[in-house]
Amino acid sequence: MFSENHRKSGCIEVVCGSMFSGKTEELIRRLRRAQFANQQIAIFKPVIDKRYSDVEVVSHDFHKITSTPVATPKEILDKVGPEVQVVGIDEAQFFDDSLVEVCQTLANRGVRVIVAGLDTDYLGVPFGPMPRLMAVAEDVQKVHAICVRCGALANHSHRLSKSQDLVLLGEKDVYEPLCRDCFNAARAEEQ
Repeated sequence: MFSENHRKSGCIEVVCGSMFSGKTEELIRRLRRAQFANQQIAIFKPVIDKRYSDVEVVSHDFHKITSTPVATPKEILDKVGPEVQVVGIDEAQFFDDSLVEVCQTLANRGVRVIVAGLDTDYLGVPFGPMPRLMAVAEDVQKVHAICVRCGALANHSHRLSKSQDLVLLGEKDVYEPLCRDCFNAARAEEQ
């Protein structure tokens, strides 16, 4: 607990990378550590992400933590009370750019905000609010998967489906992690 003479300092931490790189795993790890330190936490995810659970953030390794699904970033502000010290946000790329202002507002209130999300979409283009979040964050950690074709570090989420929808929820049946060379080769084959 903070004393009256101690000014708490907020911050924004971003964990980003491709599919299957451990972003959600790292988010859950950081939130669990905050819980162990008896800090009050609140966890949010986009309401559209129902892959493993409607109300839990779940990693591909099936580690999970209870969360609150929200449709808009503003709902996060509405649901975070003054007792909350740490806010976790998963799948941040699915929110609009107002997420950046919400995270800034929370950090300015003294809240530690931990955000996880894809940094690029299936075309390799910066995704949603992630570039702006990385720009304003105090800490950015880029995590990597392993390329399923050559074994190098993977930083791209290659879509196996022919769908051109920007948002297409899926797992290994829809996406594979690829390194730059394998991603470029796969994209060239598709054209």
